Amino acid sequence: MKVLLLGEYSRLHNNLKEGLISLGHEVTLVGDGDGFKNFDVDISIRPTFFTHPLIGWFRKVVFGLFKFDLLTLERGLKFWRKQKKLRGYDVVQLINEKPIKTLPWLERKLLKNIIKHNEKVFLLSCGADTFVVNYLLAKKPKYSILTPYFEDPSLQPRVQYVLDYANKSHQKTHALLMDHVKGIIASDYDYVLPLEGHPKFKGLVPNPVNLDAIEYHPMVISEKINLFLGINRGNMFAKGIPYFEKALDIIESKYSDKVTIHKVTNVPYKEYITFFESAHILLDQVFGYDQGYNALEAMARGKVVFTGAEEEFLTHYGLEEDQICINALPDVDYLVSKLSWLIENPEMIANIGSTARAFVEKEHSHQKVAKAYLSIWNA
Repeated sequence: MKVLLLGEYSRLHNNLKEGLISLGHEVTLVGDGDGFKNFDVDISIRPTFFTHPLIGWFRKVVFGLFKFDLLTLERGLKFWRKQKKLRGYDVVQLINEKPIKTLPWLERKLLKNIIKHNEKVFLLSCGADTFVVNYLLAKKPKYSILTPYFEDPSLQPRVQYVLDYANKSHQKTHALLMDHVKGIIASDYDYVLPLEGHPKFKGLVPNPVNLDAIEYHPMVISEKINLFLGINRGNMFAKGIPYFEKALDIIESKYSDKVTIHKVTNVPYKEYITFFESAHILLDQVFGYDQGYNALEAMARGKVVFTGAEEEFLTHYGLEEDQICINALPDVDYLVSKLSWLIENPEMIANIGSTARAFVEKEHSHQKVAKAYLSIWNA
């Protein structure tokens, strides 16, 4: 099968590509590298002209005057020039409703060409999209990535990239895709709830993780316990990072003789993973029901991860609380309590890390997940 994967978040499509190739399929991945993370792609639409030091000043002037980022236009123009290479695929999968991340009218024009010149198009619900944002704006979950905004409307600029999926210009894109995609697939449990009952919803396919590329070593704590927090300034409020930062301040003063705390901000993926190699505990996200990629890759390495593991997720997989990770909540006292429990009972770190690796092997193997995608695409 000839497969085109359009867009990339958190290495989902890279891992899926590796799984599909191992099963004998031909795969092309198109994307911009997801900003500073700089993920690998086969065909790049990464903006380079308006990021050049000699041109960047002009981009800043335009943004200051019109609130328009020229990088958005550049991505679309680069994709336009690559269109002839993006035809004749058996399956195209879009990472979400805005896989090209260009101007809304241009995004639709480019997606129409993709739909016209390829056999089948499928849509992932991954990150924000119309279904998810409408669900969150209705305040149906007990907490969400929009909770900080609901509590403090002045944070709107920090979550505008999420709210954009509810505006009129994007609704035209959403309608186009709903008319033409063959199915919608949820990449984790956070996206199952908003999609339940939709006629094109094909179910949950867990995030793929290439375990061949991730070494597992049973956790050994010989001296201090290492805590790690990776910060993406662009989505730090949506991830609930301020809760982790406050909890770490308390932990640092309470257990200065027992812990080492390491924080990094906005580092490329390949650099990021080297930083958390020595970590015992990784703080990932607060506002989630399921684990994202950073969490899964850390769990595959046997780390204890503070991330999403809500009751619905536990029920779906038949798990117990604290069995494979720690369910992070928007409550500093709760986070301090859970961290303190681990620090005072370090044998639990090794136990949870071991079951975390076993869970990822069972549910997230990139070959097993690739087969699940193939089953949906070929149905």
